Amino acid sequence: MGFADAARAERLLLTDLGITTAELRTDVVVIALAAVADPDLALTGLARIFAATDSPDALRMALRGEQDFRDRLTAVLGVSAGLADHLARHPEDCEVLRGAVSRPGPAELREDMLTAVGAIPATPADAIGAEDPVACGTEPTAALAAAYRRRLLHLAARDMTGVATVDAVAEELADIAAAVLEAALAVARAELSAKAAPCQLAVLAMGKCGGRELNYASDVDVIFVAEPVKDEDEIAALATASKLAAGLIGVCARSTPEGSIFPVDPNLRPEGRAGPLVRTLASHQAYYERWAKTWEFQALLKARPVAGDMALGQAYTDTLGPLVWQAARREHFVEDVQAMRRRVEQSLPASQAGRELKLGPGGLRDIEFAVQLLQLVHGRTDETLRAPATLPALAALAAGGYVGRADAEELGAAYRFLRRTEHLLQLHRLSRTHTLPEDPAVLRRLGRAMRFTDGPNEPWWQSAETVIRPDPAVEFDELWRRHARQVRRLHEKLFYRPLLEAVARLPSEAARLTPAEARARLEALGYVDPAGALRHIDALTAGVSRRAAIQRTLLPVLLGWFANAAEPDAGLLAFRQVSDELGSSPWYLRLLRDETKAAERMARVLASSRYAAGLLLRAPEAVAIFGDDAELFARSLAALRAEMMAAAQRYEDDAEGAVTAVRSVRRRELLRTAAADVLGVNGPTGKALAATAEALTSVTRATVETALAVAIRKISAELRGPLPTRFAVIAMGRFGGHECGYGSDADVLFVHDPLPGYPERQASDAAHAVAVELRRLLALPVPDPALVVDSDLRPEGRQGPLARTLAAYRGYYQRWSAPWEAQALLRAEPVAGDAALGAEFTAMIAEFRYPEGPGAEGITAAAVREIRRIKARMEAERIPRGADRALHVKLGPGGLSDVEWTVQLLQLRHAHALPGLRTTRTGPAMAVAVQAGLLPARDAAALMAAWELAARIRNAIVLVGGRASDMLPARHRELTAVARLLGYPPGDAGQALEEDYRRAARRARTVMEPLFYG
Repeated sequence: MGFADAARAERLLLTDLGITTAELRTDVVVIALAAVADPDLALTGLARIFAATDSPDALRMALRGEQDFRDRLTAVLGVSAGLADHLARHPEDCEVLRGAVSRPGPAELREDMLTAVGAIPATPADAIGAEDPVACGTEPTAALAAAYRRRLLHLAARDMTGVATVDAVAEELADIAAAVLEAALAVARAELSAKAAPCQLAVLAMGKCGGRELNYASDVDVIFVAEPVKDEDEIAALATASKLAAGLIGVCARSTPEGSIFPVDPNLRPEGRAGPLVRTLASHQAYYERWAKTWEFQALLKARPVAGDMALGQAYTDTLGPLVWQAARREHFVEDVQAMRRRVEQSLPASQAGRELKLGPGGLRDIEFAVQLLQLVHGRTDETLRAPATLPALAALAAGGYVGRADAEELGAAYRFLRRTEHLLQLHRLSRTHTLPEDPAVLRRLGRAMRFTDGPNEPWWQSAETVIRPDPAVEFDELWRRHARQVRRLHEKLFYRPLLEAVARLPSEAARLTPAEARARLEALGYVDPAGALRHIDALTAGVSRRAAIQRTLLPVLLGWFANAAEPDAGLLAFRQVSDELGSSPWYLRLLRDETKAAERMARVLASSRYAAGLLLRAPEAVAIFGDDAELFARSLAALRAEMMAAAQRYEDDAEGAVTAVRSVRRRELLRTAAADVLGVNGPTGKALAATAEALTSVTRATVETALAVAIRKISAELRGPLPTRFAVIAMGRFGGHECGYGSDADVLFVHDPLPGYPERQASDAAHAVAVELRRLLALPVPDPALVVDSDLRPEGRQGPLARTLAAYRGYYQRWSAPWEAQALLRAEPVAGDAALGAEFTAMIAEFRYPEGPGAEGITAAAVREIRRIKARMEAERIPRGADRALHVKLGPGGLSDVEWTVQLLQLRHAHALPGLRTTRTGPAMAVAVQAGLLPARDAAALMAAWELAARIRNAIVLVGGRASDMLPARHRELTAVARLLGYPPGDAGQALEEDYRRAARRARTVMEPLFYG
């Protein structure tokens, strides 16, 4: 019969309920108990009531003789141990379930609660001349708690037997809460000193209570507004109002034999917990007009006067209500909205998120958020959308054509299902919970209670005879998951699908957004040029082709992904351009349609990085890399070298064609690296930066190696013989340090060594020709990006020969070189050409870059002074005039050069004695310095943090804008885009990045000055 513990059930039925053995299978009470959600729970509760009542025979007779009473009581007891507790304390309250049971109105509920606390409710609170009700009696709070639970019992009985729909239940719960607040205020008045100054106090419900969509166990969010009476002192009146407000909160939270009532939360007030509990209307208005954030206007959408001075409460909503509908015009509205979404998503533990009915994916908040955002956007001009409750607002959105009717029906059904589930979970113990347990017994109780009817006005209770299911727990779990999936899907579709219908003239039974409404929605979602965006959407979706049909399927989600990135307009434009190029290729749209990850990655890259988008547009077929994780990881130097050499070999007699093919491979690898950077597939921050730098260095090296081979081949052909000299390329600067960024040139030195039997002049001319040809080939004006080969670090700079012999380099460094040139050699590393010559060059410069001085330090004091002088001169002269020096990430205080020059000075001083310092790389050199005791670990951490952040900022500037810069962007939008790419959340991303950089740079400069300047 449905009892989990049959032996215990039989004992309770026989001993506690007085049912005979012969009646066990035929008694109507037993049959009713077997039909409820949890027969064991219901039987336990009923046995407790029989034990507590003075008239068990009368109760048994009523249960057997009155079907409505029997169904109501057993249905409640089958879901709620909390209400069973109440009935065990007050078995006489079973009487409220007998006879005709109808829904009470707000006035009846108010009268009931005021009567419970001994107040006189004869005059409605909003009538002219009404006196404020004051409680009397010895235990008004306990009486109020009992009356509150009695009303919950009355409602739950109608709820569990299908008399009340979920919409009506939520409304009545809010009305009950409002009546309780009125009665609690009456108790607070009774506890107030007789000397207190008179005041007017209104209580405004917010959140679910304000929207009349409350739960069985929920906080009640409120805001208090007060005014002095006539000419009374405002300060004294506010003091009285504050005591009344605090008293009301205390009454509702007070522990009594009946338990407490519910928490009253006033933290939605201006300034939250830091602000005064009570303000005047003028103070509220001033705050919302000057200081309120977007979420505070969203909260005001549900404000409703419920207790106290109703006229004052109405004045509050009349005054502040219009401000709600101006919120969507605020600067940063979209960023604020995205920040709210992020806070909700991040507020849940990962282990809990999947079963959270309220805040989890596909939960109630997804529906409420979507509805409220559309209200804020379109309610400015359409007053029919200004409904505080979710379901009426959703119906209004559908009626106005802002949401498809079928979508609204699905969302409404899912919302009702989730609210019913939430109600059932909370009814069990009359406690707050939004998490769906995994316990099969709980799921079984929910499944049996729900009866799986989703219609908005249909009863969701059916008699046991009409419902036969083998496993309610499994069926409930399946239905919950289906609703959650629908909500998540519709949450995205809700915003974007009507945009397509507005411009693409799609056949649809639902009304479409007008172009003006579509532009308003795009603008609210973050598109700077909504008219342009609509043109792109039109171009992509117009027509009846299969391509247009697939685009109409893709774009609703893609538009959302673009909007979640920093540059949605640029992302949509780039997507249109790529689609124009590849739209006729069957694999392209199939990839995006069938591989969600590929489509999302592409959207994020296109809307985050103009640099990556530009690379992709030069060869759109590279979009295929987004469909395979392995394609986003950098290739090895050996693999790059082999592919580039093979590409060049196909153009044996065409040097320009060969290097153009090489540069095409380089462009693809730059895109691969940039995409991996934007998508964050390279791991944590420090590791990702190193991986990016190594990938870019390898691409540059392979490109230079292959271009050098092509240049030597061409010059040899022109000479009609082999090159008369050995030739090598030495990487310098960031290239030699394996720290290349997206904006880095290839700093190099060219060295050669004449072959025996060839005059040095002939060898030098040939080497010069090779160097010139190498630079020319890599700078040719072809669609793929050029690689600037910069040789200005050579002896005598631009005035000196482009290529020198090994002996000439030795002679120059021995006689003429300045200290900064020895410092530059710390980064020298052979990368192309004759490997033996490169090794000889490396051996030759060791005495200059790792000098052994007369003392313990390798570099002389005079050389240290010269390096410090040059550093100070660079800081003074090379930062642009008028620029904020603190925001110059290369030369500014605490920037890249501060860190690098500090480490390099340590190398010049100690590398002769510490072989570990003989590295071209900043990070490893710093680590060795720490191990050797030359640099405290804490100081090294400060230097490395600033250096990594500066390097990441430089890369992000190029990725976002496509151009290199060493200054943090001054324009808010550009700075925000850089910050978003670096992982800062929406909202104040740009400001947060600037503050973080200033802080890191200050710490680095504090460490650098004593280390470098002494």
